[in-house]
Amino acid sequence: MQYRKLGRTGVEVSTQCLGAMMFGEVGNPDHDDCERMVHRALDAGINFIDTADMYAAGESEEIVGRAIKARRDDIVLATKFFFPLGEERNRRGGSRRYIVRAVEDSLRRLGTDHIDLYQMHRRDWDTDLDETLGALDDLVRQGKVLYLGSSSFPADWIVEAQWAADRRNTARFVCEQPQYSIFARSIEVDMLPAARRHDMGVIPWSPLAGGWLTGKYRRGEQAPDGARFSGTGHPAWESRTVGVDPSAPARYDAVERLAKIADEAGLSLTHLALAFVAEHPAVTSTIIGPKTMTQLDDLLAAAGTRLDTAVLDAIDEVVPPGTDMPGINHGTGNTSLEPADRRR
Repeated sequence: MQYRKLGRTGVEVSTQCLGAMMFGEVGNPDHDDCERMVHRALDAGINFIDTADMYAAGESEEIVGRAIKARRDDIVLATKFFFPLGEERNRRGGSRRYIVRAVEDSLRRLGTDHIDLYQMHRRDWDTDLDETLGALDDLVRQGKVLYLGSSSFPADWIVEAQWAADRRNTARFVCEQPQYSIFARSIEVDMLPAARRHDMGVIPWSPLAGGWLTGKYRRGEQAPDGARFSGTGHPAWESRTVGVDPSAPARYDAVERLAKIADEAGLSLTHLALAFVAEHPAVTSTIIGPKTMTQLDDLLAAAGTRLDTAVLDAIDEVVPPGTDMPGINHGTGNTSLEPADRRR
């Protein structure tokens, strides 16, 4: 395992980050097994763990908290806030009112007195960034949070957040967590350059495009039971079935071409996809999100894999730089595209 500085901070994190989205009833409901995965990752050299309050409605944070209890000081612990938790209309978003409650709930579930990296899971169109950053800065001054980050912010919001922090003289976002994979490359156009200009760490999520870049979804073959786009398993995945996805044919074509590139490079498709993300100079650490120990072991084996120019050029022929495959959703929720905001 290798380590890099998280943006302009003095903190070093492993180049793989253990993502805990699949811990709990949505993915792996066996808490003991999830805790064993945490320890396996830590023993392999990972010192960076990412979760969120909304993963399995807080269950993921609870699992992570128990797993790291005896090793807390050795871990850079990251979690996120923003998405609704419950029916109460103010229990969501980037308001001061919600943030001061959300952080206390996360601290309790994680069983810790501080969060190393506290991230805003999505941008809040309805709350002034000044209010959000002011509340987050207070948490830093109180010692409950050490560093701040964003997730799925487009380039203009990244820049605006940096300006707002400078204007208010508050703590700034030191890290961005975007979707990035061979299938999702549009952030190469402006988001990744913006992060580099502002010396921000970048920790991409979904480097395997929801499992597509493992090769588990193939033309004419039944998707594995329980896979995210199989239409089986947890109800959260039922609407994301490969068989009715209009983007599936283009993805099948790309997977077939990429699998050939991986084979010629002597790599599995999974390792090719992870190495592709890690090769970008803006990327600090790649989030891996295993559901099983077998998956984790395979992902860990990709650490340190490098791709030469010929392989990267071949990937560019399949999905050109700065473009996305059909069906990619970056979760930006741009309200400017709604009829009410673009018609008089």
